[in-house]
Amino acid sequence: MDWTRLINDKRLGMEAFHDPRQHIRSDFQRDYDRLIFSSPFRRMQNKTQVFPLPGSIFVHNRLTHSLEVSSVGRSMAREVLLRMTPGREGSAALEALQNMPDIVATACLAHDLGNPPFGHSGEKTIATWFTEGGGESLRDMVTPRQWSDFTRFEGNANSFRLLTHRFVGRREGGFAMTYSTLASIVKYPWTSLHAGSKGKFGFFESEEEAYRRVAAELGIPEKEPGVFARHPFVYLMEASDDICYQIMDIEDSHRLGILSTDEVKSLLLDFFEPADRSRMERAMNHLDDPNEQVGYLRSNTIGAMVGECAGAFIRNEEQLLEGEMTEPLIRLMEPRLSEAYRRCSEVAWNRIYNASDVVDVDIAGNRILTYLMDVLMDAVLHPEKNASRLLLMKMPRQYDINAAGVYERVQSVLDHVSGMTDVYALDLFRKLNGHSLPAV
Repeated sequence: MDWTRLINDKRLGMEAFHDPRQHIRSDFQRDYDRLIFSSPFRRMQNKTQVFPLPGSIFVHNRLTHSLEVSSVGRSMAREVLLRMTPGREGSAALEALQNMPDIVATACLAHDLGNPPFGHSGEKTIATWFTEGGGESLRDMVTPRQWSDFTRFEGNANSFRLLTHRFVGRREGGFAMTYSTLASIVKYPWTSLHAGSKGKFGFFESEEEAYRRVAAELGIPEKEPGVFARHPFVYLMEASDDICYQIMDIEDSHRLGILSTDEVKSLLLDFFEPADRSRMERAMNHLDDPNEQVGYLRSNTIGAMVGECAGAFIRNEEQLLEGEMTEPLIRLMEPRLSEAYRRCSEVAWNRIYNASDVVDVDIAGNRILTYLMDVLMDAVLHPEKNASRLLLMKMPRQYDINAAGVYERVQSVLDHVSGMTDVYALDLFRKLNGHSLPAV
């Protein structure tokens, strides 16, 4: 792959209107602004990240998480750009690479856009509805590839669909994002048939043609049928997400009293050499508020990992461009940081993700989404029923509930359910069960 080709400001669906002239904002900056002002982005403020929403103590939701990931991604990309500059002055590659911070920041904003309500358990609930719930009867109505799309429902693939699919009444190309931004979002650039044991993939059958157009234009190779190399910027987006969710979940757990101040201090100080630890401990002596102490350590920890991941990107530039990189940047940090990160992951799994309140949300979310999938899917597949007619009147017009194929009609329900906020899903669940009426 080549940087001058990988960085391309053509817009999906608007290729005929491509304007190479310079404007006040680059097309990559416009991508960022377009997302910030979009409805799907705003809806993330009411989608669970890990801990229940809302609450008396502020914790992260999908929106604040995405904003923080974007901030870290921009910083990491700037660090990479700074280190890549020597020896490339005046080159076409360096001119193109000036856009890296904007592209990575936008990809980070969009990385969770397609995630359903109720955190990662929402993804699992939707996927298992087809194998453990009412969706089993649909297996013989779709192709094996389409069935694989459903049973491995993936938020990342749904993000790509949300940005590129032409929903009813919308323009060609969906959000009409630039090719480079779109490629930088796709963490798993292969079909669901290649998802493997982790069930991760990057695009549904319905969006494969769009991804192929992007990959062909950017020179991203297809390593085997249905499996592409990653765009190098994906690694920066992924590392920014890895850093933020791990460290910010630790900080949130401190605010909620799940982890003590001493436990969090110990976890975060382990990222640093003894001399740096002593300096930080002295600095914390000037802070009386434990939350401020943890915030200070969190900032330094993120800074250390940003520098390490940027260095790993530079060291592996050749592998990245050859499409042969196999490890995420977070695993290529120096041993001290890698071990400290591993300990944070272990504590998060044992003490945070299995905390009682988190499990309560998972249980409730499973119940709510399963019910909504049951009734909405039945309505779309059997529109002749009176109950179906009433339900379909409530479906947003942008979803193609009248599509000719079963695959497309099922997708219309998945589009609707995955786009819901936690509050909307709960409210609809109550209304459909007769537990909430406008006039009562």
